Amino acid sequence: MVIIRLARYGRKKLPIYNIVIADRRRFRNSKFIKKIGFYNPFISFKYKKSIYINISVLNKWLKNGALLSNRVFYLVKKYKKII
Repeated sequence: MVIIRLARYGRKKLPIYNIVIADRRRFRNSKFIKKIGFYNPFISFKYKKSIYINISVLNKWLKNGALLSNRVFYLVKKYKKII
């Protein structure tokens, strides 16, 4: 099963997350299928560089049966691009 989730990068106590499409059985930061965006929690949503999601790729994978993790669902809903 394929899931769209966050993969943590960055340094200690200052994370940056990549929004990736990965197999559900793999570890959080392991190999993934495709990177479709990023999220920086230390920059507020009013700045455009805090979050980026490639919506066309996201919609394509959702139509093919991929699931959103809870956190990615919240981010996409708050970002108000889909859902």
